[in-house]
Amino acid sequence: MRQDADPGLFGPRSVTWQMHGDPVMWIAGVRALWLQALHPVAVRGVMINSSFREDPWGRLMRTANFVGTLSYGTAEAAEAAGARVRRIHRLLGVDDPELLLWVHCAEVDSYLSVARRSGIPLTDAEADRYLDEHRVSARLVGLDPETVPGSAAALADYFASIRPRLEAGPDARTVEDFLRRPPVKPVLVPAREVIWRRVTALAYDTLPPYAHALYGTPAPADGTVTRRLTATANLLRCIPDRLRWRLPPRHILRAMDRLGQDTRPAPFARLGAQGRPGAGTRSDP
Repeated sequence: MRQDADPGLFGPRSVTWQMHGDPVMWIAGVRALWLQALHPVAVRGVMINSSFREDPWGRLMRTANFVGTLSYGTAEAAEAAGARVRRIHRLLGVDDPELLLWVHCAEVDSYLSVARRSGIPLTDAEADRYLDEHRVSARLVGLDPETVPGSAAALADYFASIRPRLEAGPDARTVEDFLRRPPVKPVLVPAREVIWRRVTALAYDTLPPYAHALYGTPAPADGTVTRRLTATANLLRCIPDRLRWRLPPRHILRAMDRLGQDTRPAPFARLGAQGRPGAGTRSDP
């Protein structure tokens, strides 16, 4: 790692740096949308104040770009991205700390839960480190880091406290309709039916039991979901990293150019897998 280069908010030794480079994070991001829609006030703000209905794919890609910038961009780029988000929140009147905290917690819970269930070898201590790291990202969207859960136990307590306020109301059903059958050009309808529906259904299945109850469906067996998720994640991991990372906006490749090739994310080699047989075998050379 080049010592004179800006490591960004987290740096190559962080759990965030290693974990966010895995392709299963796309499934985790869709899970976060399913979960976030269950807070009636938060999802109402999305419906009224965002471009979700007019430009849903653009909004999703802007969110993904924001997460990528925070994870792998320079500290300056991350701070600038956070400032833009806070400014938009103020202009739209959606900077209520309670709502921001819900969106944040649903997101980090989804990333962490899906990563662990898909086989990424995170220890309990590393899971707590991950949540503590994201107090920084919480600050960038306008939250006081001291109010944000920084451990798995604190996050579980938060969800227990917020659960009575959750429901699958009309706005949640609108999000559900989009996630199950998003609008696409006619030529892309077959891909939506073959690929997207499987991805979003799998993301939905990974939700906690209380979320399934709110949406009105029985929760599938944990073991079945975990096996399907692991199989899907391993299939995605067969795509060479550098091929995936070449897709815009190329945050990871730019970070490696900035800091050195030895900083490439490799969660199976650098997280809880140290010393285990086969550690590090899931990344291309």
